[in-house]
Amino acid sequence: MKLTFIGTSHGVPEAEHRCSCTMIETCGRIYFVDMGTQAIEDLRRRDIPPEDVKGIFVTHMHGDHVNGLLSFVDICNWYFTSADPKIFLPTAEGIEALKGWINALEKRPWRGIEINLAHEGVVYDDGFFKITAEQTKHTRASFAYFAEAEGKTALFTGDLRGVNEDYPKGAFGRTLDAVICESAHIDPRDYAAVFEKSDIKRVFINHCQPRKMPLVPELAKTCDKFPVRFATDGMEVKL
Repeated sequence: MKLTFIGTSHGVPEAEHRCSCTMIETCGRIYFVDMGTQAIEDLRRRDIPPEDVKGIFVTHMHGDHVNGLLSFVDICNWYFTSADPKIFLPTAEGIEALKGWINALEKRPWRGIEINLAHEGVVYDDGFFKITAEQTKHTRASFAYFAEAEGKTALFTGDLRGVNEDYPKGAFGRTLDAVICESAHIDPRDYAAVFEKSDIKRVFINHCQPRKMPLVPELAKTCDKFPVRFATDGMEVKL
């Protein structure tokens, strides 16, 4: 399982950091957690057919996590018509808004790309890649995702309200090959206590506000059993 950090910004695009988007590759298949930036352009630059995208999982309906989905679905609706990704959004309003936007573009009628409502528990399992969701408190409908493939597990916390009240309890007592967690709303040092409750191999901090970046090395010193790194745009990680 390979992770590629397409966008790692803290909420607004910066000169070297685009909005939240992570691509996951396994067994020749592509999946995304969040699509806050124009991922369709990255697929084209990397010569990855949009048809290879099998699943897109949105943590919550804030623009910096979902805006790029509009253009991806648009072009798959009328041009890459053999693409058939399964999309998971946290709210019914988001599903209707996405369909409504495509209809408003007046290119072709909505052709029925599958969009599902995310929920707690296993939301997707195609035999190659499994996603389990746990609801968080960042918004009225927000989720953390456990991604499993090739015997590896990565936790994407999404945005959180607070570490002690909101860090996914499903992480405790299990092995996590990677934890991808945010630090726009969280003091990164607060993660140290909850990290102790799992067997973690490595941590990537993304979605980090500039004023909190100096605190990440303090977390790294506390968590000396595994590496703690900043996720940067374009970084590729093989689990």
